[in-house]
Amino acid sequence: MKDTLKVGATAQFAFRVPAEKTVPHLYPEAPEFREMPTVFATGFMVGLMEWTCLKVLEPHLEEGEGSLGVHIDVSHIAATVPGQTVTVDAECTKFDGRRAWFHVKAHDGIDLIGEGRHVRMIIQWTRFVARVNEKAKAARVAQIGEFVKS
Repeated sequence: MKDTLKVGATAQFAFRVPAEKTVPHLYPEAPEFREMPTVFATGFMVGLMEWTCLKVLEPHLEEGEGSLGVHIDVSHIAATVPGQTVTVDAECTKFDGRRAWFHVKAHDGIDLIGEGRHVRMIIQWTRFVARVNEKAKAARVAQIGEFVKS
């Protein structure tokens, strides 16, 4: 990790919500989800918050590094319908060299729809893939292969 990441670093990301990011599409094989309203799913909101935190970290990572979400504590407080644009703001509130803490909030142009905290761990992709593949081998399932960042 470069020594350029500072507390207070921010990113903002806007995303227009398609129908495919609504509750019935979260786990389409689950009838419980298919029977729910067509509004932006909490799981997809969390993913959008993570994506914005990735944008904060990206310019500070060395080649071969990445980050993984290790903690999320957010509230989803208002519904958003397909076609609305959700804007997420992420701010780095703490950094210890391996972990980055973020305050995240999401707004759909009418309401604050979500807010909370997220923590990401800085990792080396080659080490991570090796560990995951050991687990896959022990579980007798397919390995994930080599990760190459595009």
